[in-house]
Amino acid sequence: MAIDWFPLWLSLRVAAISTLLAAGAGLWIAYLLAFRNFRGKEILDAAVTLPLVLPPTVLGYYLLVVLGRRSPIGAFYEWLTGGPLVFTAKAAVIAALLHSLPLLVKSTRAALEGVDPRYARAAASLGASEWRIFHRITLPLATRPVLAACAIAFARALGDFGVTIMIAGAIPGRTQTIAVAIYNAVESGNGAAARTMVVVLSALALAILWLANRLSPRHVT
Repeated sequence: MAIDWFPLWLSLRVAAISTLLAAGAGLWIAYLLAFRNFRGKEILDAAVTLPLVLPPTVLGYYLLVVLGRRSPIGAFYEWLTGGPLVFTAKAAVIAALLHSLPLLVKSTRAALEGVDPRYARAAASLGASEWRIFHRITLPLATRPVLAACAIAFARALGDFGVTIMIAGAIPGRTQTIAVAIYNAVESGNGAAARTMVVVLSALALAILWLANRLSPRHVT
């Protein structure tokens, strides 16, 4: 039986888009948590970490409430576009973003805080602004671990199942990602398709993890 590879291409596209969004938002959040002191910092940190500990079905339910057709956001989106947001490929991107963002923020924050602060102090003593220090010194020195964090976020988004099936569903040819397709193949008794997709997804994850390890800083003793 021929295997439909649409779920793989959809998953790769969803993971790529969500990783780009997570990189932008995650870098900003990580910067705030690493270098700024403000009221509610601990709450922000906890809120970012929360998706790591909540069951995917709970996260999916929250998204259904927030983005559903009866919610203000969902109703506005439908008025703007003429169609609902849930059970679309865009909803799959949001699910993957929520699934991958916390890990990216945690890793990026650690990478930024790991840069030797003496460089920043030296630049500040020469009159460099805070933004210039971050843009020209801190971020370049943390580039490799930040890219490694992005690679891990991509892998995590690629394999999301629970949140995706809650708000994007499993519509063949539209919202069925590879993790959902594997589940459906097992449920329908199509073991050959399930095994093939499992091997492909595992190989992709292994390659991404290898890349992340290559990008991670190496400590020589």
